[in-house]
Amino acid sequence: MKKDIHPKEYRLVAFKDMSNGHTFITRSTVDTKETETIDGVEYPVYKLEISNTSHPFYTGKTKLVDTAGRVDKFMSRYGKHMENRKK
Repeated sequence: MKKDIHPKEYRLVAFKDMSNGHTFITRSTVDTKETETIDGVEYPVYKLEISNTSHPFYTGKTKLVDTAGRVDKFMSRYGKHMENRKK
């Protein structure tokens, strides 16, 4: 194993899911400019778009995806090109 390739400056960082407001604290080296006080302790905060508390795979809530509309849209754009390739 190579020596001295991993960072040594780990600190406690609060990761905040912006879609539902859930915050969890873990050790990280991520650079942040914002801070947030949680339980009387001030932590650097890193904002996430999605986490395990809001992701449909983990929550069991699936979103209806309009795949038929996407296929139709693709075929209307590239249908002639696809037909020319088949010849």
